[in-house]
Amino acid sequence: MNLVIDIGNSSAKIGYFGADSSHYIYKRVDPSELPAIATEMKPDFILISSVTGDAETWKETLSDITPAIWVLNSQLPLPFTNHYKTPHTLGTDRIASVAGAQALYPNQSSLVIDAGTCIKYEWLENGTDYRGGSISPGLHMRFQAMHTFTRKLPLLEPTPEVFLTGTTTLEAMQSGVIKGMTAEIEGIIEQYKQQYSVSNVIICGGDAHFFERQLKTPIFVVSELVLIGLNHILNHTIDNLKRY
Repeated sequence: MNLVIDIGNSSAKIGYFGADSSHYIYKRVDPSELPAIATEMKPDFILISSVTGDAETWKETLSDITPAIWVLNSQLPLPFTNHYKTPHTLGTDRIASVAGAQALYPNQSSLVIDAGTCIKYEWLENGTDYRGGSISPGLHMRFQAMHTFTRKLPLLEPTPEVFLTGTTTLEAMQSGVIKGMTAEIEGIIEQYKQQYSVSNVIICGGDAHFFERQLKTPIFVVSELVLIGLNHILNHTIDNLKRY
């Protein structure tokens, strides 16, 4: 059994996968719960991804459960060719989302959109070659920026009903952020379709379902794409060990 752990700034997500990856459990947990959860699950293999820089510490903490434990970093072999010029700066969440697209749609070209704190676009060509992507401010970051860098604009939460022409300052802010971000996403998708042969557009991240309602472009929403990708990378690591 595989246990994959995605540690964020305030919480962690875990995925527990069976041998054929068809049976799985997804959970959001407090990082402090990880040792107890891992002990209870008794996995054979563990892969840890962390955006907080403490993955090696967690590896040491969990090493009593199984010696077959890895940290996702730029040195770990990947199931696709990474053409990124600075692989050491590539976030592990970005790597995992690309691997998730490869696992779900092998041998197909996929545009992955992670709508989280930042919105990240990743291009996987033919299911085998990661070419890079782009990063821009996410939904809540845009609201936060307007509040932080002006004197009078309040801090808002996004609302599902948005008017193109706001008749109040609050409506205008909602329109600017949500309509603007929706137009950005649809524009980026269209540019990729004009330049490449795009088989799939996959969206994940905390705001994925919000934009599913806003976007007119056909997309696949896969909320747990990062965990699926981590499991795919872990299986690739295990297969490499079996060859030697």
